[in-house]
Amino acid sequence: MTEPHTDVTPGAELARPCHKSLEALHALIYFSPDADEAFAELGLDTRPMRYFAGRAAPMGAVGAGVVAATFYNFNPRIIADVIPHAWSIADPAAVIETRFRAADTALRKLLGEQAIASDELAEAAALARRATEACRPEARPLYAGHADLEWPQEPHLVLWHAISLLREHRGDGHLMALQEAELCGLHALVLQNSAGAGLSRQFAQASRGWSDEEWAQAQDALRERGLVDADGAVTDEGAALREHIEQRTDALAAAPWAHLGAENAKRLAAHGKQLSKLVAQNGAFPGSAFAGGARK
Repeated sequence: MTEPHTDVTPGAELARPCHKSLEALHALIYFSPDADEAFAELGLDTRPMRYFAGRAAPMGAVGAGVVAATFYNFNPRIIADVIPHAWSIADPAAVIETRFRAADTALRKLLGEQAIASDELAEAAALARRATEACRPEARPLYAGHADLEWPQEPHLVLWHAISLLREHRGDGHLMALQEAELCGLHALVLQNSAGAGLSRQFAQASRGWSDEEWAQAQDALRERGLVDADGAVTDEGAALREHIEQRTDALAAAPWAHLGAENAKRLAAHGKQLSKLVAQNGAFPGSAFAGGARK
């Protein structure tokens, strides 16, 4: 059985709760009708094209293989259906500009002008930006692409961009942890689903593009490793491996929170929870109970 990671990394204990408190403020862009409309006007007329191109654009006009590698748990076939074709419709610079503009519109609607202009949001933006000062780009390609972008000026967009950086920095580290655990993207997705975490199987398969046969093959592979049982439920060994991966992810994501310090990290998390509650109450995730995917 895999033993939990026991190294004490400064900031690691803050990484997961801070991530959870802020995640909804970034993820709202993927549910926003304003973002859908803005990307459609640009010519990106399908949801997969908008998602893959919108998130990958900071890396430049990369090919489908790079997007599949950095997004990890999506079937490369569905990425190849839209990348690199998306770059022939709109170059990455235009996609980036549209994404920031859509984030601005969505945040103003969901937060309201009072929250947008509040001291609390300004403090959250300053703290989140300070946290990103400790992020390093080595072996983190998706983070590095986003880190090369110019900072916006308005506090609510500074906050959104900083959260995007922290999220992609953590996500790239999560992929390192999955690689150490010898889990490919599909196997990580199936193991997470077997534990009753994250996306439902139906939504995970549909949105990530995996067939029933591919899912069953992944379950067989996990069963051979003793990570799921005959019924497809996670075993004790599988649960221990998942916790080990989460702890490694926290350790790899710790630097920003150690840099910020416990008191400021907790202040940022408190602001994040308050703002996340506000956007959820105002319909940021219509028809969907927000939950993170296998990529962190």
